[in-house]
Amino acid sequence: MAVERDTERRLDAATALGYVRVAVYALTALLGLSLLVVGTVALIAEVKGSWHWAIHLESTISYMAVFVSRLLFVLVPLFAVLVVGRQVVEDG
Repeated sequence: MAVERDTERRLDAATALGYVRVAVYALTALLGLSLLVVGTVALIAEVKGSWHWAIHLESTISYMAVFVSRLLFVLVPLFAVLVVGRQVVEDG
């Protein structure tokens, strides 16, 4: 009976760790896409060279800074949980 509970607990921990890993990968993909958006707008602003696109670039950077800061606020602790969780599940 005790062995079954221990096995169930490990499977639950492994499943939870899998969900954390998926969340970390999804948030990292969002971070990469946001950097791609900023880079694309910056490239267009450089090619066009107009004040209109410079304003778009400034506003995009401003909004993305807020988005990325909040994204990292969630991503960094989740990544730490993932790293520590892998050690605990592998050692356990």
